[in-house]
Amino acid sequence: MTEILVNPKSTALVVIDLQKGIASQPTQPHAAKDVVKNASLLARAFRERGMPVFLVHVVTSPESMLRTKSDERFVRPDPLPPGWSDLVPELDLHTTDIVIAKRQWGAFYGTELELQLRRRGLDTIVLCGISTSFGVESTARFAYEFGFQQIFAEDAMASGSAEGHAATTKLIFPRMGRVRSTRQILDALG
Repeated sequence: MTEILVNPKSTALVVIDLQKGIASQPTQPHAAKDVVKNASLLARAFRERGMPVFLVHVVTSPESMLRTKSDERFVRPDPLPPGWSDLVPELDLHTTDIVIAKRQWGAFYGTELELQLRRRGLDTIVLCGISTSFGVESTARFAYEFGFQQIFAEDAMASGSAEGHAATTKLIFPRMGRVRSTRQILDALG
């Protein structure tokens, strides 16, 4: 495992779907409350160093939902309860944070995430959130194809199953970037 160096001038934190409707669901292998706690620690550390924090949340409506044919579909309450898309308060939204609304799994397609990263001269992202094997992985795949360097905060993400989380963090993410713990990332920030 190589040492990670985090350049504060070219690195951003990207937090995926830590919103009330998603973070309230059961997750594995890390409990959602622990994922939120670790993501909040990262966000605080980035803000203290003047580094950008991107908070991504999914905002859907019946009109904007993808309607692909699949063997298994996501089941969401209909209608969504009030506040479902609201970011969890533990993230402590700051005026300097960049909030990105998305309408599908990944945070790049159909949003201005790439544009906002590039305009700030950012080439590296620290990625975390829920769900590891859906929103986080989809975002990571786009980031990889766009040429961004990536650091994955393994204990600041979780999935609906431990197997899904492990498949992504052990088989996919090591080929696209570096998988580290929240503590290792905080230590690299200094």
